[in-house]
Amino acid sequence: MQYGSSAVPESEVPRAVSPAWQHTLDTYASETNKIHATWSQFAEADMDFRPHPKSTAVGDVMKHQLLSERRFFAEFLGVPEPAAAEVLPGESSPPAFCRRLVELARPRLDFLACQEEAWWLARARFFDVDRQRIWIFWRRILHTAHHRTQLTVYLRLLDKPVPAIYGPTADVAWEGADPTLTVEAAGRAASAPPSRAGADRSPERPASKSPGGSNR
Repeated sequence: MQYGSSAVPESEVPRAVSPAWQHTLDTYASETNKIHATWSQFAEADMDFRPHPKSTAVGDVMKHQLLSERRFFAEFLGVPEPAAAEVLPGESSPPAFCRRLVELARPRLDFLACQEEAWWLARARFFDVDRQRIWIFWRRILHTAHHRTQLTVYLRLLDKPVPAIYGPTADVAWEGADPTLTVEAAGRAASAPPSRAGADRSPERPASKSPGGSNR
């Protein structure tokens, strides 16, 4: 991936005391950066935009992201969090929401970095069922990705640039990008056996530009 900027640079992601769980911190920081990049494309005038009367407005999606993430981490994972009344920013603008997103994410990374494997595998209450904390964590990531994708659709409807998420978009591409848009690309394998003795693998096609959202 090639991103213009990162709200939480890789160098600032803490190291997990249990290296096997470093991927959780890296993923959470990466997802936070992707939200930040998406929200940053909106203007204050877009906060009330909704593509349909039954759709949620841009500003309300941002509010939901911050509030529901606080609930997941506080109620279900037992992470120290600010009071719910202190979660939302003082002003309703994309830059304010972006800043608050990162302010809330950084202490969570510090907390998660200190947890041993036993903490991740322990079961906790999740609404009306019990689940391992690692299951709850990944459910949070999926919930976040769902609402981020919702807003990338809004960006396209507003004719605004859609940033790179898991791959290039129609607005962001770079040399060497390799989105999976063909049967040939989908069939590649790291060590695929040749179709006949001594046969060379076919050269890869040049990377093409993705027509819309991420396609990896």
